[in-house]
Amino acid sequence: MESSAEGGQFSWACLLRTDPAPEEGEDVAATIGATETLSEEEQEELKRELVKVEEEIQTLSQVLAAKEKHLAEIKRKLGINSLQELKQNIAKGWQDVTATSAYRKTSETLSQAGQKASAAFSSVGSVITKKLEDVKNSPTFKSFEEKVENLKSKVGGTKSAGGDFGEVLNSTANASATATEPLTEQTQEGL
Repeated sequence: MESSAEGGQFSWACLLRTDPAPEEGEDVAATIGATETLSEEEQEELKRELVKVEEEIQTLSQVLAAKEKHLAEIKRKLGINSLQELKQNIAKGWQDVTATSAYRKTSETLSQAGQKASAAFSSVGSVITKKLEDVKNSPTFKSFEEKVENLKSKVGGTKSAGGDFGEVLNSTANASATATEPLTEQTQEGL
């Protein structure tokens, strides 16, 4: 790729033409013709300058490659690897994103929405609590509670019927656990 008739180097000059663009009202044909009317001396001077610039570019490329190699060696000695660099780049990028006004506005909007949702859930919880209290105070629930207490007194023995529903359930559970214990002991003694 780096071959040419002169000096064995690829000439980037053909790719990097810096011919001035014609000014408004200037003839394009006249501009093209101006490069063709250079004297041989001027052409030779430009060719020498071209070779010189190409050599400088090559030297700079070599210096850059050496610097990159030195940088990699320093990072290796410091224990900095690609993953750590990626993490640092991501952290820096995230920091840049959070500094933008769009992010701040979005964050504020989401915060306000969260506060409103929290308030809504709180009010829903209050409504549910009130409804449960209404159910507990309803005649149907009271009737059901009385029936459970009657059942409790029949199963559990003589205990005052003045307990609340939670106490009734606990005592019923204790009564059934007590009733099953002798059966378990009898079964084990039979073995």
